Amino acid sequence: MSPAKAQVLQVPGPEGEREVRVSSPDRVLWPQEGITKLDLAQYVVDVAEPFLRANGDRPVALQRFPTGIDGEEFFSKNPPRGVPDYTRTTMCTYPSGRRHPQLVIDEIASAVWMVQMNTITFHPWPMRADDNDRPDEVRIDLDPQPGRGFADAVEAALLLREVMTDVGLTPWVKTSGNRGVHVYARIERDREILDVRHGVIGIARELERRDPDLVTTAWWKEERGERVFVDFNQMSRDRTIAGAYSPRPLPGAPVSMPVSWDRLRDVAPGDFTVRTVPGIVADEGDAWAGADDAAGSIDGAMALWDKDVQERGLGELSFPPDYPKMPGEPLRVQPSRKRKD
Repeated sequence: MSPAKAQVLQVPGPEGEREVRVSSPDRVLWPQEGITKLDLAQYVVDVAEPFLRANGDRPVALQRFPTGIDGEEFFSKNPPRGVPDYTRTTMCTYPSGRRHPQLVIDEIASAVWMVQMNTITFHPWPMRADDNDRPDEVRIDLDPQPGRGFADAVEAALLLREVMTDVGLTPWVKTSGNRGVHVYARIERDREILDVRHGVIGIARELERRDPDLVTTAWWKEERGERVFVDFNQMSRDRTIAGAYSPRPLPGAPVSMPVSWDRLRDVAPGDFTVRTVPGIVADEGDAWAGADDAAGSIDGAMALWDKDVQERGLGELSFPPDYPKMPGEPLRVQPSRKRKD
């Protein structure tokens, strides 16, 4: 059986419609669900407005699956060949000091073209394209460890909401599309990424103090126990998580879905999929619609960090393992190995 011919989608653009060619439109990306590349391209068009609001105007990395979720995957950070003339790039500097351009989504046609390049998950940076040194949002990933699940991440998120509100931030929540929960807050762009990471560590430690049996900031897995890990390193440069409304390469074709705080306890990750989310958005709108108008100051979170350093003797936490050695960082030695040595 010969493969289906390429199809051309008419995609809304800033100055009228654009035509975006989708090759191999019948390629099945989620085998159990029968969801094809063309289905995914249409999904992106159907959720264009909230998708762009959450992920647009940011450097974005692409998680690509040329033969579907059961096959090879890789991340694209350098722009691939054939970038359309309506798709912008911005120069980014990485922890190693190297620099190269990354793609930016300014209109939904760019996202459809990225699907054409077999992208399933979009990973936007927490900075805007015009200044990718200074974040405009904080992101905290609540990751349930073995023995814990989504319901525990929800309880951690509700407590985290209190902490973030106490320091002057307006938090927004979404499912991760898997077992976890992501909590975001827009911030003023007046601090460099390392400062913002410290503010997030201050928030994470305060959350841990309020319920140490539920959450942990322990970087090493052997120290986390059956708790929800507060992944502060998602606020390190070049670390990204699945964007809002981004599909995930998992059975069921789940989507990382913004929800209201009032509904958080009532939802399950499987409620939000490539097939169901367009209808939910059409009926209920975007749960994050007001996020851009709610930027707060990171100063309250930095005060938590400063107090931990000055009064509690707490300092820097571990950076991702591929980072260069950072000032004040603990030894990069697994705790059990360090004790043995």
